[in-house]
Amino acid sequence: MYKLIAVDLDGTLLNSYGDVSEKTKESIKKAINKGIEVVICSGRVASSCENIAKEVGADNYIISGNGAQLYDIKNQKIIHDKYLSKTKVLDIIKVCDENSIYYNVYTDNLVITRTLNYNTIFYHNENKKKQEGKKTNINIVESPYKYIQDSDTNQYSKMTICDHDRVIFSGIIRKLRQIKGITVLDVGHMSRKIIQSGTQDIEIEYYYTEITSENVDKWTAIQVLIDKLNIKKEEVAAIGDNANDLLMIKNSGLGIAMGNSSSQIKEVADMVVSDNDSDGVAEAIDKIMEQ
Repeated sequence: MYKLIAVDLDGTLLNSYGDVSEKTKESIKKAINKGIEVVICSGRVASSCENIAKEVGADNYIISGNGAQLYDIKNQKIIHDKYLSKTKVLDIIKVCDENSIYYNVYTDNLVITRTLNYNTIFYHNENKKKQEGKKTNINIVESPYKYIQDSDTNQYSKMTICDHDRVIFSGIIRKLRQIKGITVLDVGHMSRKIIQSGTQDIEIEYYYTEITSENVDKWTAIQVLIDKLNIKKEEVAAIGDNANDLLMIKNSGLGIAMGNSSSQIKEVADMVVSDNDSDGVAEAIDKIMEQ
């Protein structure tokens, strides 16, 4: 029997509009009632992860920033963290600014950006449907470099780099990999999200990578949690769709890839379910509970 289910958010638990279906919420509720710990594991900021965790009832623990933080919601306590230093963040920003590349900087409760575009315009649109206190906090500043340089904060969970042109994007990745002490996630396909504008659906597609401190990943954070809960890795099931889910899918007792996953994720998974617009997570959880 599986005792913990780790679930990614974007492209997995959330559909292309950023919502969790009622069918999926019901499957999560059944798993929790059966005594299974369900844990949100995302690249999003901690506050956004916590809001969604509470929405679906999986509100004991969250893993945010691709594993940069493991948080105990009930006791309001950080169990594990490994952040990007301010120095590294400024180094990365400098490379991006010099090459006119779009980027965001994530703290535990804030996304810092110069303009709304790519992922942040999706978060902004998603916020329109949410109540105050449940929105993803986006801080638009004229100069992220100066803002961070002047800030007292030294806890940055990750950065996201985006561009619509694959050649330009590949070039900046090569430059970023020259910076020591960071992990540049190898994302080889375009992200696809949908924004509703009136009666129209507007697609947003872009290449992106996520940068964390060295050796930060979701699986490492999961290991910290299962040690705390006295759960074996064979008793963990992980559901995801993208490169930042690879290690948790590969190392869990049961690794499940969404139908919309990249080929590298499907290759390491034990099982492939429907896509995130077809209740793939509900399907996965139902299969987990059958075993």
